[in-house]
Amino acid sequence: MAIAAFAGNATAVDATPRRRSWVALFLLLPGLLYLVLFFIVPLVSLIITSLESQGLDGSFAYGFVVSNYTDSVSTFATQIWRSFGFALIATVIALLFSYPLAYFIGVTARRWPLLQSFMLILVIAPFFISFLLRTLAWKTILSDNGPVVTALQGLSLMGPQGHITGEPIAVVFGLTYNFIPFMCLPLYTTLERLDLRYLEASSDLYASGWATFRKVTIPLSLPGIVSGTLLTFIPAAGDYVNASQDFLGGTSSTMIGNVIQSNFLVQQNYPAAAALSIVLMFVILVIVSVYVRRSGTEDLL
Repeated sequence: MAIAAFAGNATAVDATPRRRSWVALFLLLPGLLYLVLFFIVPLVSLIITSLESQGLDGSFAYGFVVSNYTDSVSTFATQIWRSFGFALIATVIALLFSYPLAYFIGVTARRWPLLQSFMLILVIAPFFISFLLRTLAWKTILSDNGPVVTALQGLSLMGPQGHITGEPIAVVFGLTYNFIPFMCLPLYTTLERLDLRYLEASSDLYASGWATFRKVTIPLSLPGIVSGTLLTFIPAAGDYVNASQDFLGGTSSTMIGNVIQSNFLVQQNYPAAAALSIVLMFVILVIVSVYVRRSGTEDLL
């Protein structure tokens, strides 16, 4: 009897975890299906397209043409380097502007909740306006007849034939402006949780303000810095709106996103566009992995 009761209890115990595992799998199923349909399938399709061969009639057939990658990279190497250069500059500038703002909102303004909420609204407000409309508005402001160029010419800081739009400075400015909220919000989230007692302890130990900022504030806010830089750098590297000639860019500031867009939609060179997309994604993954590991925040991966 005792043996039978023990066997029955063991069966019940074994059945409970098994039932829970099926429930967990059922709950995960919608998310797994979403990832398969909208990430795995498009990615596999993109890889297959990048290896297609072009026939004499201009049509494309399935193949294994690795030269699509080498030819695309060698042809558009300038645009690739320019994209990562613009993204890096925009990320650094966004960090320099966003960190003081996030520190003020998350730390200094804690004693004034209304001011803190108002500043957060100002940071989030650009999201309520279309990305295209914001960029187009800056094209008008920075145009040759706009107030910025007119003011610079009036102060003799720019020649009468000078202009801003169509130049790399306009593209970097557009990238920085459009992605500053992506930098500021993660920084604010980290700094808002910062325990001010650490800063007080540093001051009690006779550390200067700069030493406290460098050795206490920066290390404690490192997760926010890493998250903000990633959320800024990744979309900035693949951006094609700001660098478009219809917005802030020109022929001397074309980025890899513009090349991919042109090959997909205009020239209809699908293998080249797909190959450049895969290369862009691979390089970004390598940069992100190295950056996160060197910063000591592997848990963000």
